[in-house]
Amino acid sequence: MKRIIFAAVLIFQSMIGAQAREIILSPLQIDTLGIATAALPSNREGELADIPASVVIPGNQLYTVSTPLSAMVERTLAGLGDNVKKGQLLAVLQSPALTEAQRVYLQAVNQALLASGNLARDEQLWQEGIIAESRLRASRSKADEANSLLTERRQALSLFGMSEPAIDALKKSQILSNRLEITSPINGVILERLASSGQRLEASSPLFKVAQLNPLALEIQAPLAAVNYLKVGMQVKIPSFGAEGVVSAIGRNLNIGNQSVPVRALINNGADNLRPGQLVEARIVTRPYSNEEWWIPNSAIVRVANQAMVFVRTPEGFRTNPVRVTIEGMQSSVVRGTFKGSEQIAVAGIAALKSALAAGGNQ
Repeated sequence: MKRIIFAAVLIFQSMIGAQAREIILSPLQIDTLGIATAALPSNREGELADIPASVVIPGNQLYTVSTPLSAMVERTLAGLGDNVKKGQLLAVLQSPALTEAQRVYLQAVNQALLASGNLARDEQLWQEGIIAESRLRASRSKADEANSLLTERRQALSLFGMSEPAIDALKKSQILSNRLEITSPINGVILERLASSGQRLEASSPLFKVAQLNPLALEIQAPLAAVNYLKVGMQVKIPSFGAEGVVSAIGRNLNIGNQSVPVRALINNGADNLRPGQLVEARIVTRPYSNEEWWIPNSAIVRVANQAMVFVRTPEGFRTNPVRVTIEGMQSSVVRGTFKGSEQIAVAGIAALKSALAAGGNQ
């Protein structure tokens, strides 16, 4: 059927330069061949569109909360998806190691008090001429060592999760406790709870993952051919989810598998509509295009003898319009060519038009 149509009705004429040709087809023949057209997209805003990307959490907004000592989980007070405040209690643990650390701290407190008392007494005796200056120096050295050790033991308790008021209360009461309180380091959301009540944990075992989810970051796989057109600060859009941001970094390494370059963007508008790990299609606003540059779907572009072209609808059928691809995207590309802006271009049935072009030969 197609061969009969080609033989009977395809007439080629020279049009618009040496590489432009016209294919004459009736509306019925166009419909029979499955050829579909669409309006030439606007060229007012340059965009690198339909780029695959994944939503991630910026590294400085993700925290892993771990137990500083070996312990058993007594209870957890936060779960997956909970919003938490900085300093909010997340879990209570029982830790004999904390009791030992408190005992060592109190021992350091008593040693510092003893060394301070000895120093005060030796200073008085030295002023009265009863002891030598060397003994006074030795007492000062011991007092300094005791105070340094006390500071070290106090800092250790702070690292283990005890607050300054709690450490002061321990010093005053001299009562040991194995209760280890785990609090949130930031205002954020619980992404994971990694331990449950009754579980025994070694030191540094993770308990929770907490993150700030606004802003979020976007890891974009930009086509290599488009990288030279990208700059830090360009606007990034995720139309399907109403989110926007800006390009924050352009990678130097190349993904060998798909020949893409990693581009990172910071999403600071509409981040609440996205979720970490989500796969999306992004657009990067590159620049306003001139009147000779157009953003068209890749399905409309055909290459014949290394010449890119599109098929433009005419009253008689279609004519070829030579173009030069300036930015090649995953699903759409930017081309430079001469258009009025009101054209209808073929976006389906391209193979049939290309076969017709080849059947006509070069004129």
